[in-house]
Amino acid sequence: MKVLVTGAAGFIGYSLAQRLLARGDIVIGVDMVNDYYDVALKEARVTGLREAGGNRFSFHRQDFADMAGLSEALEGVAFDRIVHLGAQAGVRYSIENPHAYVQANLVGHLNLLEVARHREVEHMVYASSSSVYGGNTKLPFAVEDRVDHPLSLYAATKKADELMSETYAHLYRLPLTGLRFFTVYGPWGRPDMMMWIFTKKIMAGEPIPVFNHGDMYRDFTFIDDIISGVVASLDNPPHDDGEEKAGGSFKSHRLYNIGNHKSEHLMKVVEILEAECGRKADIEYLPMQPGDVRQSFADIEAIRRDLGYEPTTSIDVGVPKFVAWYKEYHGI
Repeated sequence: MKVLVTGAAGFIGYSLAQRLLARGDIVIGVDMVNDYYDVALKEARVTGLREAGGNRFSFHRQDFADMAGLSEALEGVAFDRIVHLGAQAGVRYSIENPHAYVQANLVGHLNLLEVARHREVEHMVYASSSSVYGGNTKLPFAVEDRVDHPLSLYAATKKADELMSETYAHLYRLPLTGLRFFTVYGPWGRPDMMMWIFTKKIMAGEPIPVFNHGDMYRDFTFIDDIISGVVASLDNPPHDDGEEKAGGSFKSHRLYNIGNHKSEHLMKVVEILEAECGRKADIEYLPMQPGDVRQSFADIEAIRRDLGYEPTTSIDVGVPKFVAWYKEYHGI
């Protein structure tokens, strides 16, 4: 299978491309490699994909929000399916730089829908986010729940992506699957996320910022489990049969949560990090940040029922794997 993967230099995109290459697929990567976080890390991921894939991996350094540039880059390039993972990430950064999110997450998503439509691809899987649940208080979060109260612009753009996708499934019968990821972590992760920040600061003896005075819960999902869910989704396009899909659509469009189905207390993760780093954390307790939520918890019944998805990695196993990779990557 030939798969176009956007955000291929990113954490999830890189990890997916590695899995697809390992099973023999051809991967066409697209990423503008911006400087939102360390470019060297992104370049190292691309190098790893070139080494893993050989002539089965090609890479296009392209902004997918630029439709003319994207069309030119993909001219003459064949692919069967698309996994659109590229986006401007980060809940907090969306408060500082809202225009970046409109361009990457709205215009960019529309561009990929147009590519999928005109190429008549078999299936497009795209990244949504658990942040769409916003101010919801019912736990765990289920794909059937209404998501009309986003707490950040990032969350609003992801909800908008789901709505645009529903329209394209209706108008063009395009098979689409949206995946709401829950707190992804693991090797090759992002430096702007909690797991990396805390590990770096604990090892340096610097204080770690713990928001809402530590009263935080997250459905931490190990990258290998996330990728298993993405691949299962990719391999099983929704049918255009008029039946109701996960998320409520009667078109060829479905939505799934991909989480660990466990809401873990943040301080439990801190304890594991302390053990793996070999030193106690200096904790700076802070109030809740704007746009943040106190708790996330994924109801994964829909993807479990439809695709047999079953996460296998607890934080007791996943967090040490991340710290071991972090030490190796930094030569510690």
